Amino acid sequence: MFSPEMAMKLPANIWIRRQQCPCGDWKCYIRYEGEDQASISGRLVKSETVPSQLSSESVFAPYVGQIFKSDEDAFEYYSNFARKNGFSIRKARSTESQNLGVYRRDFVCYRSGYNQPRKKANVEHPRERKSVRCGCDAKLYLTKEIVDGVSQWYVSQFSNVHNHELLEDDQVRLLPAYRKIQEADQERILLLSKAGFPVNRILKVLELEKGVQPGQLPFIEKDVRNFVRTCKKTVEENDALLNEKRENELLELLEICKAMAKRDTEFVFDYTRDENGKVENLSWAYGDPIHAYSVLGDVVSFDTSYRSLTYGLLLGVWFGMSNHGKAIIFGCVLLQEENSHSFSWALQKFVQFMRGKHPRTILTDIDSGLRDAISRELPNTKHVVCIWHILSKLSSWFLLPLGLHYADFKVQFDMLWHLENISDFEHQWDLLVAQFGLASDKHIALLYLYRASWPFSFIRSSFLARTLTADFFQSLETFLKRILGAQTCLQVFFEQVSNAAYSGSRAKEGMQYLHIKTGMPIEEHAQSTLTPYAFNVLQNEIVLSMQYVATEMGNGSYLLQHYKKMDVERLVSWTQDDEQVHCACKEFDHSGILCRHSIRVLAVKNYFKLPDKYFLLRWRLQNSLGTIDDAHSQGRSEACAQVFHSLAATLLTESLISQERFNYVHRELSGLLEHVRTMPVVDEFSLNRTTVNEFNDP
Repeated sequence: MFSPEMAMKLPANIWIRRQQCPCGDWKCYIRYEGEDQASISGRLVKSETVPSQLSSESVFAPYVGQIFKSDEDAFEYYSNFARKNGFSIRKARSTESQNLGVYRRDFVCYRSGYNQPRKKANVEHPRERKSVRCGCDAKLYLTKEIVDGVSQWYVSQFSNVHNHELLEDDQVRLLPAYRKIQEADQERILLLSKAGFPVNRILKVLELEKGVQPGQLPFIEKDVRNFVRTCKKTVEENDALLNEKRENELLELLEICKAMAKRDTEFVFDYTRDENGKVENLSWAYGDPIHAYSVLGDVVSFDTSYRSLTYGLLLGVWFGMSNHGKAIIFGCVLLQEENSHSFSWALQKFVQFMRGKHPRTILTDIDSGLRDAISRELPNTKHVVCIWHILSKLSSWFLLPLGLHYADFKVQFDMLWHLENISDFEHQWDLLVAQFGLASDKHIALLYLYRASWPFSFIRSSFLARTLTADFFQSLETFLKRILGAQTCLQVFFEQVSNAAYSGSRAKEGMQYLHIKTGMPIEEHAQSTLTPYAFNVLQNEIVLSMQYVATEMGNGSYLLQHYKKMDVERLVSWTQDDEQVHCACKEFDHSGILCRHSIRVLAVKNYFKLPDKYFLLRWRLQNSLGTIDDAHSQGRSEACAQVFHSLAATLLTESLISQERFNYVHRELSGLLEHVRTMPVVDEFSLNRTTVNEFNDP
């Protein structure tokens, strides 16, 4: 079940998701395997029924002559049969020879034979342990043979005659052979034990976390007590080794940072030492992302989802969103402690690295220490708790207490956080809490405490630059898993992060050329101004703007109504002097991209292009990061598209004259398409105007 080597073994991947719940209760931790009711329920059921996993399968009695590939396969088969029939087995004697090695294995009932009398210890009151052995003759004997050069095992003797009562399923699971502490439970037990939890409380915590009745765990208090006792010395030795490993690797990482700063004068780092002079915290940032921050640092995501059990370090990664909608790493920090003081140091260093510029908005997970540090160090920055972090915790918080009602709760919670009006949120929150009986729930209280930071109604006026979209959050998750996967030391981790930081800040959007959909001058102008990512978002708003009726209300105000009533009415105000347009939906305030309602009003006012103020620098093709040739590439792409459209239209007209022509064109085009698909892909699409003109030549 456990060996000291298991505790000494270092994990292959040094980074794991933080599981401690932000509510601060040691008995509460977060599961990240799945967020929906079915997957979590299935996982919990599976974890508690592993010993009975064959209950749905037919386990037939072994028979003489039955063949197995190995003796271990035979033991597993017999063990499963024994469990189904109310007993357990053990390995008895084995016989070996020089030619075959071990050629016979004897497996017997756990009550086989008799205990030999032991010499009593020289104590006043020796313990008399009653033996369970009663001479039971149930057995399975195996013999090895070689067939065509391949060894196999066959059952040479089998008896299923017992001289004792067989146990029911709720009793047989308590036999020592079936009481297993799985590796995940071992880690949790060790963590709780190190936190000072007594064994009886550890059992209660595990029962609560797994949602099982008292006494229904696949192990008993005695097993946990023995496990903790066995581990104690090993864990102490392991901690000493890990401390030494952490100190050495942090020193190596510090030297790497110093060497990096010599090679790249724009690379910056800083660190602190503890009272013993050992490296405590380390933070760094890269030159290219620092330049990008000057334009794209309006919104920053500080991800603290991962920590290292190997080194006892919390990892913090500073992310931004590029003008192409991609993630940028601004910098990283490694912290020994997860408290307000450590987070304050991390924030101070980040602002210092970014040349004193504070972000307008910072996104984080729920963390009281981080919240306090942000309020001190970034008093004018809006703190937003990422809704996707909250949604990922809902199943851990509410699945067990709500049971079958969890699915309904999740649907209502999803509608709740989307509400636009604060008073509506407060009213619906009270109804939700009352309906599901959650008035005394600590996690509901935690969410309400942070309500100014996560519901849409409270943050809709805050600038977020589309960092709260599901796509961007998923890209961050994938990004982190990629750079943190299979990392075995800090040096390799640093190299991975550095590569990602430099490549991410220089990467351009891979989106294909976007065709004009409406023919509106507003759309054509936006296409030449915005990156493909931003234009794609704005183009969707332009298309949808044509579905709204604009009714003038006086004083430059317009009431916008969807022609099918598929959207609520929106009030848009417009002033001619400063070309200011403002919509009640606040989409421009939130994302920096003008909404469909405002676009409709500007179209009514005969605007042929949007005012420059509504093309934020962070979304433009050309910004202060340097002149990019995307505009020229896009112009060439548009010219190519026009050429191909013209050719295709002519080809279609000519091919429809006769069936013979059509069949010929269809056959040739199919072959051409197949040939093009097999051609090598070139990173940069370069087609100059001369080539385009050649297409136009007769």
